[in-house]
Amino acid sequence: MKRDNNIEPSGSPRSRKVSARWDPDEACRPTIDDAPVFYPTVEEFEDTLAYVEKIREQAESFGICRIVPPPSWTPPCLLKEKDIWEHAKFSTRIQQVDLLQNREPMRKKTRSRKRKRRRQSKKGATRRCANSSVESTSASSEKFGFSSGSDFTLEEFQRYANEFKETYFQRDRDEDLKPGVVEYSKWEPSWEDIEGEYWRIVEQPTDEVEVYYGADLETGTFGSGFPKASSMLTGNDADKYVMSGWNLNNFSRLQGSVLSFEGCDISGVLVPWLYVGMCFSSFCWHVEDHHLYSLNYMHWGDPKVWYGVPQNHASSLEAAMRKHLPDLFEEQPGLLHDLVTQLSPSILKAEGVPIYRAVQHSGEFVLTFPRAYHSGFNCGFNCAEAVNVAPVDWLEHGQNAVELYSEQHRRTSLSHDKLLLGSAQQAIQALWEIFFAGRETPGNLRWKHVCGKDGMLTKAVRMRVQMEEERVNCLPPHLPSRKMEKDFDLESERECFSCFYDLHLSACSCNCSPERFACLKHVKNFCSCQMEDRFVLLRYTIDELQMLVKALEGGVDAVKVWACKDIGLLPGKDCDAYVPNLVQDSEAVKLEPSEPSGSWSCSRRMEEKANISSSSYVHVSEVLPQHWTKLKASPSTVGCENNAYNIGVLIMENRVNLEQDACMKLNLDILTDYPASKSVNALDSPDNKSDVEIFLPSFNQEKICGFDEVREPGLKRLKSDCSSSVSRESPNNYQHSTSCVHQDSDGFDSKKLFDVELHPGQSNTFRKTATVNSSDLNASIVARGDPLLISSVEPLNFGSVMFGKLWCSKKAIFPKGFRSRVKFFSVINPTETSNYISEVLDAGPLGPLFKVTLEGCPTVSFSNVSVEKCWELVVQQLKQEILRSNLGERGILPLQSLKRVNGLEMFGFLSPPIIQAVEALDPNHQCLEYWNHKTSSDKNEVNKDLD
Repeated sequence: MKRDNNIEPSGSPRSRKVSARWDPDEACRPTIDDAPVFYPTVEEFEDTLAYVEKIREQAESFGICRIVPPPSWTPPCLLKEKDIWEHAKFSTRIQQVDLLQNREPMRKKTRSRKRKRRRQSKKGATRRCANSSVESTSASSEKFGFSSGSDFTLEEFQRYANEFKETYFQRDRDEDLKPGVVEYSKWEPSWEDIEGEYWRIVEQPTDEVEVYYGADLETGTFGSGFPKASSMLTGNDADKYVMSGWNLNNFSRLQGSVLSFEGCDISGVLVPWLYVGMCFSSFCWHVEDHHLYSLNYMHWGDPKVWYGVPQNHASSLEAAMRKHLPDLFEEQPGLLHDLVTQLSPSILKAEGVPIYRAVQHSGEFVLTFPRAYHSGFNCGFNCAEAVNVAPVDWLEHGQNAVELYSEQHRRTSLSHDKLLLGSAQQAIQALWEIFFAGRETPGNLRWKHVCGKDGMLTKAVRMRVQMEEERVNCLPPHLPSRKMEKDFDLESERECFSCFYDLHLSACSCNCSPERFACLKHVKNFCSCQMEDRFVLLRYTIDELQMLVKALEGGVDAVKVWACKDIGLLPGKDCDAYVPNLVQDSEAVKLEPSEPSGSWSCSRRMEEKANISSSSYVHVSEVLPQHWTKLKASPSTVGCENNAYNIGVLIMENRVNLEQDACMKLNLDILTDYPASKSVNALDSPDNKSDVEIFLPSFNQEKICGFDEVREPGLKRLKSDCSSSVSRESPNNYQHSTSCVHQDSDGFDSKKLFDVELHPGQSNTFRKTATVNSSDLNASIVARGDPLLISSVEPLNFGSVMFGKLWCSKKAIFPKGFRSRVKFFSVINPTETSNYISEVLDAGPLGPLFKVTLEGCPTVSFSNVSVEKCWELVVQQLKQEILRSNLGERGILPLQSLKRVNGLEMFGFLSPPIIQAVEALDPNHQCLEYWNHKTSSDKNEVNKDLD
């Protein structure tokens, strides 16, 4: 029989009366200074991270600060809608406030401790039920913590919280009666009164005080207080709050936050958590995971009192807590990680620890800084929402955090190196745009600001490179090194077997256990095998990392090298000119192939998540078909009029029989479904006079890499290394190119940078490019009436099937949590292509909510309860941008081609592999409308065949 979550033991807080009472004469209110309060103007409030950076110098020394938005900023709170307020349930924890500081270690417990009673005649006391408390007579291995409480709706919790507070702070009626006033008026304690009583309970407990706290509630499940979809709101200001950087759903991945390079939606870090509090419910001393910033917004309710200690005194706080609570730390060395222990601000102040107070009211933010310990409590019923963020200045703190975690043998929740390298690559792209494209935007200027020899990002990368170099130099001599695969840690995080250090940048392993890894510090402890059986995996050589530092310092040549070979911004011929000349004298670690066959994967998702290239892959698994357009290359050149697209194509010295599976890399999906309209001449190599045959295929969308990898596990990979580029010569002339260089059979066994041979003066006869006149291409596409861009849809998460009429249609099933990625023209700059994330969210009684977000720009999103309408909104915005920029009149992007964009197709619901996967989620065919229509359609097809 299913247990009713609202039924608790008779001694639980919800099932008994509150008999403890407040006595103002026993207050223990600490005497400490207040943290600073900031009042941004409307203009300052527009750029969230810029404002955080502005106040950092003044506020960081306090550990915390309060931010009061402009009076005009009043976002709606969706949690107050009737369906959520009255019906949505959330879980709670039972907190024993009187045991947060004064308790004995669990191992010393042989029976429940007798508790002091206080003035029984007036105040009374309550008895703690053994079943509802973690303080028990069990084995010493148990830890003190918070037990599970009732499930509440917001309406129920408000009623309970208000009754508790009113009863606890109840005063005699005659104290509140004024002469001539007969009617009793309710008295409300101030936050100062509540603070004094709270610390009295914690420091000098005489009564048992237990409360509920709805903490760490996932907004992905319960819902966020901030609006996520403009279609769900009404009024002229709706979009302002959906797009705002202060909307915590957007905050973590704002441009300038390095968390934007984290591909997973980590709950509580990148996805906000909710906190529903009542009087005395507490959050105990702690720092944020990875020493991140945090931002907390109070949607409504009574004040929340915060205490903060600046990061440079974090060790002092830890020492003070160990000094005053030695038995607890002896039993639980990681006590501070459990968030169950308070220590009075008065004690900390007496120990010389600077501590500051912030009182947060409804509609206000509290910002905590890296490694700033903070704690606090609630003064009554309220609701707050919080999330983390990582501006570039956090990187130094984050590095210190992962090194500390390694010493403590503590697991990480983020790959710090992945964020660091993602930031560096983004910064180099920004520098390239400024140096070589002459384009300055607020975004790339922000990245330029953190570069230079003394820039925050440069310092962070330089420190990490020095650390890596020292560790590489300490490796045993003659230890073989191999090139780390780009997708090494893509599907699952790789961590050291000993200290759990993240292994995104480098790792050690042994032939005896190839799926087990160590960090560079613990290679000697890995196994008992001979050293020659072990090997090191390096994502980049030390030379490459040092070149990265030079690029961030502002070295123009170094920027060009990295933009060319790692990010793929420059044409291949320019790379040839720069790489050998710059690094031919440098020494690189000798690398051996970690995989005898192949080099790069056909998964576009892998390539993008590894932040190596933004180009896509097309899977070919047929013999060269007759409808491929054969292009003849000769030493003559092609005159390019209007706009020209340089496209990377598969180059063959002779006609090649593609009986085996192969991959072909294209920089633009614009050509994947269209054969070239006419032959094109390509510039041949001076030292290769023979003609070159170039084939541009017309692919079937079902033959897309990623889907066929499931159906055809025997996929073989072309052994090639490709770099793609995008260059801009003028506002009316855009060129896109990709170059391919084929490796020899020796793999990585020669001196290389970014897997490129470093022999000076060596020409590469395999590198060719072809140019197609875009005006001819556009004319062909318009004549056919097809959309300009046909791209594969990549499933990211298939979600789970919901049963109800709105969660399916005749054409598709819409799983909750479904996410996919597709490439399409950017609504910000239609001359470029961008990835869009399509997802299916739960809108409660409205059923599924379809949302499309421009990847990397979480503030640019489109939502609707109709899957078709959702993508129509994208197309509508794109058309407006095309018209505004006169791109249609110039023939670059014909508007007619956008008419055939299909929402179901763009989500992936018409893709056979995705259909098959989604149908498998409903084996019992409970999505009736879909299955009835499918059965009926199948029968009709059978009848037609019989006829």
